[in-house]
Formats: sequence, C-alpha cells, structure tokens
Amino acid sequence: MITKKNSILFDGECDFCSFWVKFIIKRDKKDTFRFASLQSKIGQEYLTKFNLSKKIDTVVFIQKDIVFIKSTAALTILKTLGGFWCLFYVFILFPRFIRDFFYDLVAKYRNVFFKKNTCQLNSQNNIKHKFLS
Repeated sequence: MITKKNSILFDGECDFCSFWVKFIIKRDKKDTFRFASLQSKIGQEYLTKFNLSKKIDTVVFIQKDIVFIKSTAALTILKTLGGFWCLFYVFILFPRFIRDFFYDLVAKYRNVFFKKNTCQLNSQNNIKHKFLS
C-alpha cells in the first residue's frame, strides 16, 4: 500500500542501512516516516511508480510524490526529522556531484564496517507500524 506519509526506501540487506532506519525511527517524534526495503514488493512498486531502476541500491526518499536519492535524500530526511538534525541541511549548498561523491564513498565501503545481512527491522513488534506492506 502506497502511503501519504514520507516514505524511505532502503537496502534491506544492509546492516548500515538498518542502523539508519532505527536511528530515524527513534527520532521520528511526529510519526512522519514510513519505511520499505528496496527488495520488498512495496519497494518495487514505488520504484516502478517513479520510473527508478529495480536494481537501485541507494536510499530513496519520497515526499509528496517528489523523489530524492543519495545525498539529497539523506539531507532532506534529516531536514524533515527536524530539531538539531535539520542543521545538517546546510550541506545542500554544496554541489550535488560533490555531496554524492562522498555518499558513494561511504556506500562503497559500508559493508566493510557493517556486514551484509537480511533486515530484521520490521519483525520488531514495537515498530511494525512504521513499515509499509
């Protein structure tokens, strides 16, 4: 089910991505975010709806039918999260190719620091409502 909430699509096989999903859920005081893995049925529906590659492996943020990816997605998520975190949005002033270079660098080495695994996030009862199905 596609929702009117802000939707975040993430790599469900990446512990680094799962870490950030938990980070956002913990700080989402206004309950504005919903999540789906890129590999899930709903994730694939979103990718089709917005004409994105089915093999994309980056964060995708959908806000009011506007799609953000990579560093722009990450910064827009932090801005939407509010509070102290919105201060990081100042990095949007850097050209996207520079921001995405660093985003890609972290993405390239994410599995060095976090092992690749299967996401177990949506099996936790206290946060099940945050995941699209």
